[in-house]
This record gives sequence, C-alpha cells and structure tokens, in this order.
Amino acid sequence: MLSFRAALLDDIPIVDALVQSAFRGEVSRRGWTTEADLFDGQRTDAATLIGVAASPTGMLLVAESDGEVVACCQLERHDDETAYLGMISVRPAMQAGGIGRALVAEAERRAIVELDASRARMTVIRHRSELIAWYERLGYRPTGETEPFPYGDERFGVPKVDDLEFVVLEKPLAVV
Repeated sequence: MLSFRAALLDDIPIVDALVQSAFRGEVSRRGWTTEADLFDGQRTDAATLIGVAASPTGMLLVAESDGEVVACCQLERHDDETAYLGMISVRPAMQAGGIGRALVAEAERRAIVELDASRARMTVIRHRSELIAWYERLGYRPTGETEPFPYGDERFGVPKVDDLEFVVLEKPLAVV
C-alpha cells in the first residue's frame, strides 16, 4: 500500500538517487521513463531538490511503500490558479505497476486542496512521445506551447541531441 507525504530534508539523498535512476544511466533502462538515449549526466541535483522541498509555494511529494521512498513528484504553485507537476519519478523496477498514476492523482488532489489550483501544468521533452501519450491518458492535453531546453546548464544533464524542447501539457482540476 502506498502512502504519501512531503519530503523532508533527510530524504534528499534518497530522492536524488531515485530521480537519477528513473531517467539517467543504465539503471533507468529497466523502466520505460529512461532518457538515457537523450542525455548523459544528472537529471537534477541536491540543491534543486532542497529548493523544491523547502519551497513556500509547493513541495516535493514522495510515495512510500513499506517505509521506503519509491516515487516522487515536484508540486508547485505557479500563478493564481496553476500547479506545476514535475520530476515525476518511479523506481525503474516498479514502473508500469500503477504507482505513477497514483502519485499523479495524489499530486493533483494536493494541488486542489493545498494549493487552491484549478489546473495542473507540466513540461515533457518533445522526443518522449510514449510519456506524453501516458499523460494524455491521464487527462493532460498539449497547449500548443513549447519551452526551450536549457542547453549549457548541466544541472539538467548533457544533451546527446541538439533539437530538444519541452511540450507544455495542461489538465483542468476538479474535486472528485
């Protein structure tokens, strides 16, 4: 059974390792969310995670199973009605088991209840068509907007391709 909570500063090393394993390196290839063909290097860093966890306008949400952190998500209020979901990560060996879907649902619930948001927004690398399709099955829709990838900022990794950009997805939120 999954339980959810805001990450504590003591969780940062565990969450950092989780995010790296879900997106980068050979371990990430065990799951379907790997970006190993698109990037080398890190996906995030401890300083960024500390900033998210300590944010007065959001949180670093973690999912636990049997007392172990198995998934995480950045959740942050961006404007008067929008919550941003990012860094959605599930341990590679546990992907495709419903944890990601449960994590997104909990993040959306908290966006409504704790952040008073009426819509959720996220950005996904355009090359990740399978991941975009998964988010579309959860009700997210492309807005038609794109955002540039921050080339040269190794906090986000070292790109292996030169045509990266983010697709913006949004979903209206409603209390269920």
